[in-house]
Amino acid sequence: MKITIIGRKCTIRDSFKEHAEKKLKKIERFFGDSAEAKVTATVEKNYQVVEVTVMYNNMVFRAEERAENMNEALDLCVDSLIRQIRKNKTRIEKRMKAASFDVLPLDADEPEETEFDLVRTKKVELRPETVEEAILKMNLVGHMFYMFCNAENGKVCVVYVRKDGGYGLIEPEIG
Repeated sequence: MKITIIGRKCTIRDSFKEHAEKKLKKIERFFGDSAEAKVTATVEKNYQVVEVTVMYNNMVFRAEERAENMNEALDLCVDSLIRQIRKNKTRIEKRMKAASFDVLPLDADEPEETEFDLVRTKKVELRPETVEEAILKMNLVGHMFYMFCNAENGKVCVVYVRKDGGYGLIEPEIG
């Protein structure tokens, strides 16, 4: 597995790099050598944030955790990623059509989700609007996200509220 470690507002120590490589071996056993992992560590006022993104076969697994020290936050991220993989094991196997997931124990802590419980379907009329208008409407209805037709490019987009309080924009891209 190719591992990239980035430090924001800090310098990454060798001990953290070694710890990250050791912990990510738990993830590597699911995917093999062809996966890529990106670890981003950020120092905030009273805590440290570690974000781990694993990319494999056009699938992305991501976890972000906060703790008093980087190693603790990294451990929480790896545990979260393993839970994600176990919870979606069947769907991932079907998508990958590979036997590399057979090393997962069937009696995992996290129960495997066999189907999604879709409780509501809603149809929305999309009218062209700017990103600023979409954010305003999202805030007015008190939602965490809002789908709209972007007036600038005609694409169906989504604005959302980020954990850090800022806003994000998701634009489709055919790949």
